[in-house]
Amino acid sequence: MHLPVLMAELVQAMNISADGIYIDCTGGGGGHAEAVRQKLTTGKIYVLDRDPDAIERLNQKFAGDPQVVVVQENFRYLPEVVDKLGIGKVNGIYADFGVSSFQLLEGERGFSLRRDGELDMRMNPDDGESAKDVVNNYSEELLGEIIYRYGEEKFFRRVAKAIVTRRNIKQFSNTIDLANVVKGAVPAKFHKVGSHPATKTFQALRIHVNQELVAIESLLRGVEDLVVTGGRVAFISFHSLEDRLVKEYLVRYEKPCTCPPEFPICACGRVPSFNIITRKPIAPTDKEIKDNPLSRSAKLRVGEKI
Repeated sequence: MHLPVLMAELVQAMNISADGIYIDCTGGGGGHAEAVRQKLTTGKIYVLDRDPDAIERLNQKFAGDPQVVVVQENFRYLPEVVDKLGIGKVNGIYADFGVSSFQLLEGERGFSLRRDGELDMRMNPDDGESAKDVVNNYSEELLGEIIYRYGEEKFFRRVAKAIVTRRNIKQFSNTIDLANVVKGAVPAKFHKVGSHPATKTFQALRIHVNQELVAIESLLRGVEDLVVTGGRVAFISFHSLEDRLVKEYLVRYEKPCTCPPEFPICACGRVPSFNIITRKPIAPTDKEIKDNPLSRSAKLRVGEKI
């Protein structure tokens, strides 16, 4: 069952206008979009996703609803998408950067550590290199760099070496195979109860394959000119790399001045474009974490255009 994370908190934070125009950048199972749609009377919501399976589900879910427009696009290119659709400025934009539970449950997509399937991990199976291409072809040094940078795995050198050693004997094709090799490379005393030792490596490969941080930064860079005054942006992140980007951009929009501290007045001319609504990120309640353990690391940050 698909459970949208921080759904009530997101809808409340977005301050929905019944006649407003909204963009859901990560449609997934459609839970957030459905909750926003229920607040609309004459308004409209555009629901984006780059995963063709998600698009099929979303089209089925919102079939016949003229106030919901489903679009297969990568939010990385949001300004271009908005221009192509002729939307103009909108009342709100939001994104949930987590992997969809549908993707995790479908072993053949290659996202899951516990369900065997082809080592793919692409959000859109037609885009670029798969995780299998990466682990079988990248140098040990480059693999280590990816695992360290995007997975923050302190045993990145051991993991990269184990991957290369094993692929020289037999190349990787399946998820469980890779997970077991990575597990063997992480010292047993660092295996944590309830967390697979390969979790950080899988995260790193997924981020690299889908260029997730590049896409998030591109989205954050683009929203400034897409939202009307009083409109809001909201972002749900699931690990520190994502959350750090969101926080940095919201702070930059709220305090854009680049003048040295010793300047008596601002000389750069940069003016604030957003107020930060969430001084501290909103986290799931204990009940939500109990009902949906995948939500435990979620953080919601919100800004309002001024």
